[in-house]
Amino acid sequence: MDPFDAALDLLRRLPPSSTQQNLNGIIALRPDLEEDLLSSVDVALTSKRCTKTGRDFLCCDYNRDDSSYRSPWSNEFEPPIEAEAAADLIPGGRIRRMEESLNAGVDVYRELYYEGGISSAYLWALEEGFAGVVLFKKTSSAGGSAGKGGWDSIHVLEVSEAAGKRSAHYKLTSTVILDLGLSSSTVDSLELAGNLTRQTESDLGLTHSGSRESDIEQSHVVNIGRMVEDMETRMRNLLQEVYFGKAKDVVGDLRSIQPLSEVGRERDAHKEVISKMGR
Repeated sequence: MDPFDAALDLLRRLPPSSTQQNLNGIIALRPDLEEDLLSSVDVALTSKRCTKTGRDFLCCDYNRDDSSYRSPWSNEFEPPIEAEAAADLIPGGRIRRMEESLNAGVDVYRELYYEGGISSAYLWALEEGFAGVVLFKKTSSAGGSAGKGGWDSIHVLEVSEAAGKRSAHYKLTSTVILDLGLSSSTVDSLELAGNLTRQTESDLGLTHSGSRESDIEQSHVVNIGRMVEDMETRMRNLLQEVYFGKAKDVVGDLRSIQPLSEVGRERDAHKEVISKMGR
């Protein structure tokens, strides 16, 4: 079996909450797989503080060069890298302008929907169009010292502009990593962790006012923001309704609040109503 496929298969079978630790162990055993694994395995995001602006930013494989990470606020790598490498990895021109606008937008979104946490957005040029990633991270201990929670969103996007720049094709791949835990004398230790990935594509129009490139750039930022917001809402509802709803149903079947005989009668009555409506 191919070592890379074997490593991915192993990580899928191990606890999701320990993915980072297990990934580090596999890389220590097979350093030659490091680049491929880091670009293929989603792990909880880490953060650093931009020494130039004093603002926190998120680290991922898309703003990394070896052990250095580029800050979206200063557009510089920390720690600094060689000038030749930086020239190829640090965006400029329209890509940097869109990146700055996108970071401002997702920062407002983060405050509205997360009420805290950290957000970062990174863009880079492609031969045709551009690509990027939008990141969100929030950790919480709202349940006291015994409870913890972590939410990490990774939205990878690819944008292809049509001829004349009247419209663009957007491809968005989103991953949410959720990690919940509770430890107390009542329940001992309880942990729920995992990730959910969804993908969507869309063709959207661009505002075009003559030769004003700024209008097109702003249209890209607005379109990306709407797609990310819609995707996050869908995935949030999916986690709430499907996964937590299913867990609630299982617990209800094991130990109901009301007698299970009554629950059974209610289900039978519900089925009877549905069947009559079908007829």
